[in-house]
Amino acid sequence: MKQTELYPLLFRPNLHPVVWGGRGLKPWKGLPADAEPIGESWEVSVVPSAVSTIANGPLEGTPLDQLIAARPQEVLGQEVARRHGGELPLLVKFIDAEQDLSIQVHPDDTMARREHGKLGKSEMWYVIDARPGAYLYAGFKETITPYEYRRRVEDGSITDVLARHEVRRGDVFYLPAGRVHAICGGIRLAEVQQSSDVTYRIFDYNRPGMDGQPRQLHTELAAQALDYTVESEYRTQYALRENGASLVLDTPHFTVRINEVYRPIHRDLVKYDSFIISMCLQGSCRIRLRTNGTEVALSEGHTCLIPASVADYDILPDESRGLCRILDAFIDNKDRSLLRSVSRFLHLTKR
Repeated sequence: MKQTELYPLLFRPNLHPVVWGGRGLKPWKGLPADAEPIGESWEVSVVPSAVSTIANGPLEGTPLDQLIAARPQEVLGQEVARRHGGELPLLVKFIDAEQDLSIQVHPDDTMARREHGKLGKSEMWYVIDARPGAYLYAGFKETITPYEYRRRVEDGSITDVLARHEVRRGDVFYLPAGRVHAICGGIRLAEVQQSSDVTYRIFDYNRPGMDGQPRQLHTELAAQALDYTVESEYRTQYALRENGASLVLDTPHFTVRINEVYRPIHRDLVKYDSFIISMCLQGSCRIRLRTNGTEVALSEGHTCLIPASVADYDILPDESRGLCRILDAFIDNKDRSLLRSVSRFLHLTKR
């Protein structure tokens, strides 16, 4: 039996109600609105507690982790599959904060493996929309000691020493593991992170969770994870190309580009030897594969995963809706592939 050809994958809704959530994600994604406070839409996930399920094409109904287990190199890319043990290394979400999230921090890979047997969590935020005056916390604004950290958590003054940033659409923040942070009320954003569900809550304003009970804090683990370094700038600066792809972030864990598209563009990303996660932040488009002409419609508030083996495609914007804005997240293996080739050449010439 012939194996199904791969194509851009869409996913069923994977929504998470939380105490701080808003009511905007469901209607934004074209789902019936209700009063449930949905804070997170896990767009592409293989985290065991919330695995994404394919919603389109011949593979409809297949859990993403099962497809990757069956065809890791085709979906992930050869180098990604090799480096990450055949597992998807990223988790992407849309987040809608009606109230402030807890002050929190994430451990790095070393600590997370030691304490939980999981990946650490470095992440980035792209602000999709924000109410006037909305802000978030990222990093410390002044140097404090571990003793002062504990004292401020106890007396509730920890936010006094955090760097507060008013935000607007298009703002980007990179949050490497160890950086204290919190999204605050009135913000909708896209989040790209390592595939991990490890979060240490530092302070949660003494509010109850969805079950009416106080939410668990992780003061001591957070103290071990925190990086107390004060940076001069926490917001990521980047420049946008007209009708093209613009590099926003290139980190050890993921690369992020923003496509602002008015007219069709060609994206040949096979050279990166990686899956491509495309999050539609504004407008709508069709993704057309160059390999076989397969087309998938991608609309605002939705996300597709383009397997590495077919990552040569056109973005065809719906010009009647104006600008189409897409965030791409992937693993840049281009330089690593070159280094491996050079290493093999040097090894052979020494023989």
